[in-house]
Amino acid sequence: MAEHTRSSITIDAAPDAVMTVIADFDRYPEWTGEVRRTEVLEADGQGRAARVLLVLDAKTIRDEQTLAYTWAGPHEVRWTLERSQMLRALDGAYLLKPLAGGERTEVTYELTVDVKIPMLGMMKRKMEKIIIERALDGLKKRVESGPDTSAGSGTD
Repeated sequence: MAEHTRSSITIDAAPDAVMTVIADFDRYPEWTGEVRRTEVLEADGQGRAARVLLVLDAKTIRDEQTLAYTWAGPHEVRWTLERSQMLRALDGAYLLKPLAGGERTEVTYELTVDVKIPMLGMMKRKMEKIIIERALDGLKKRVESGPDTSAGSGTD
């Protein structure tokens, strides 16, 4: 049975700036520790990613996952697993809540993981917590570092 874990962090930026980073899948390898490569396989009618391939390398765990994304307004994105070699389920969400007049954002990350290999529930929850903490910390650092000014940014 899959377990559900959630955690929140406050980021010193407006929700739009946070969502811009979340939606930029090409840049995930720069701020998410385990993602080595991404490919948007399909976009929705508004040009946002609807299906994304993620290639992960977390030392002992290597996997390729295809996730389906659903965008619920400007402050919420949810995903569900379509395909994976190691997982049965990977359902998650980023939920953004404006704070302090819209200049800060509370970001809540929800995650449910179910692996194909047998694993104690306590170990699954610990794995989920580590994934969430790394993602939130990486997101905060990336967003608060400001707009990217490196060569080649802004091109597809």
